Amino acid sequence: MSNETVDENKKRRIKSFAIRAGRMTEAQQRGYKESWPAYGLELGDGMIEPQALFENSAPVVLEIGFGMGDSLAEMARVAPETNFIGIEVHRPGVGRLLHLADEEYQLKNLRVYCADAIEVLNHCIPAQSIDRLQLFFPDPWHKKRHNKRRIVQLEFMALVREKLKIGGIFHAATDWEPYAEHMLEVLAEAPGFKNKAVDGRFCEKPAYRPETKFERRGERLGHGVWDLLFERLT
Repeated sequence: MSNETVDENKKRRIKSFAIRAGRMTEAQQRGYKESWPAYGLELGDGMIEPQALFENSAPVVLEIGFGMGDSLAEMARVAPETNFIGIEVHRPGVGRLLHLADEEYQLKNLRVYCADAIEVLNHCIPAQSIDRLQLFFPDPWHKKRHNKRRIVQLEFMALVREKLKIGGIFHAATDWEPYAEHMLEVLAEAPGFKNKAVDGRFCEKPAYRPETKFERRGERLGHGVWDLLFERLT
């Protein structure tokens, strides 16, 4: 291996996600194939203009890592006055969301990226264009040696701050308490943000965040969920 290759490998960004294997169902395949032209956004197309994209000036909510898409589709369904952009690398999840958006709900206020969220933020989302950025149940990377892979770090929050409007909200949720504490520490240190929690720690779950099947099962088993809402002040 050449020195040039070694240097290039060192520059590669540590991935904060692991692409999960999985076959797509017929509905997911159909959703991906038939609905992508209407809902899909491409990383290579560069910066978007939300008002032109949605043909209105409604608030924009961006969600990173929407999983199988049920929660994001439900949020878009019950809030037609808000525009939503979802980012996910898991193709079956993207296919599932597209199926829900098109065949089930006929959504007009949703667009989707199947790409690395950091790349999308860097190359496609304009500064001060997002009203709320959501990060629900990200991979907690439980092992200590993998903690550096957690997406919520100061560098990430600097990027989030750039994309949020003044007064915009960063909303994270996790069912892993050590990760909740980690995020709280990072966010408290991140410049330009204010914790919306009355006690300076965690918030009650906002009504707009749907409760997932996974979350309900966890509650029956006595597992907690922690929501963090931080407002961009400057």
